[in-house]
This record gives sequence, structure tokens and C-alpha cells, in this order.
Amino acid sequence: MSNRRYNGEQVIDNWDSVFRALSSEPRRQIIVSLLDAPADQSVPLPESAVNPNVPPNTETLRQQLHHAHLPMLAEMGFITWETEPFVAARGPQFEEAAVVFDALHTEATSIPGSLVFGCQRLEEEQQQNIDIE
Repeated sequence: MSNRRYNGEQVIDNWDSVFRALSSEPRRQIIVSLLDAPADQSVPLPESAVNPNVPPNTETLRQQLHHAHLPMLAEMGFITWETEPFVAARGPQFEEAAVVFDALHTEATSIPGSLVFGCQRLEEEQQQNIDIE
């Protein structure tokens, strides 16, 4: 049996940091892009911060990455990044963010369609309107 002691407040702070980091789409996309890349390779920016289903404003995204998203992820140790070339790589704490996506992938079939496809609510509302008429 381990004599390891847990600091509940620290655990809460750690999870809050992970969810805060993952609360923005560009940051989520960077983590996913790094998961898809070999562990020792960087990913190009801003391309790796873009959701493939949403066309980006590349210049605005580049500025947001440089001034907000990348510094936040780097401060938490999830990534490292450089401006020339503009790339991101896994940081020393990368696994703390990556584990969320690993868990989601494992449970992919249990995730509600509205979180995957974004249209389930619309379809339900349309069906309700048909039923009412």
C-alpha cells in the first residue's frame, strides 16, 4: 500500500487548469493536432489550431494564438512554441491535457450527437415543430 498523500485542493486546481486550457477551440485543436503528430515533432501554426469544419480568419487567429492561446498553454506546461517557424510542440505537462481527449476517444460512442455533430438539437426542434403542426 502506498503512503502517498493527496492534496484535494491541488487536484481541484489541476483539473480547473486543464478545463480552462481546453475551454477554447483553438487550444483544443492544438492539443488534438499534437496528439495526432509523433511525440517528438512540432505542428505548424496557425493551421493546427483550426477546426477543419470552420473556415478561420487566419490573421486574427494568428494574433490570438500569439497573444493569448499559446502563452496560456505554455504557462501550464502543455506545449512549447516558437515564432520562427511558427510551431507548437508537446510540453512537459502535455499528458495532463491529452488524457481528456484520450478519455473522450475511448467513450466516443457514448457522446451525445449534439456535442459531435452540433445538429441534434436543431433536428429535435424541427421534429417538434412538425409534431405541433
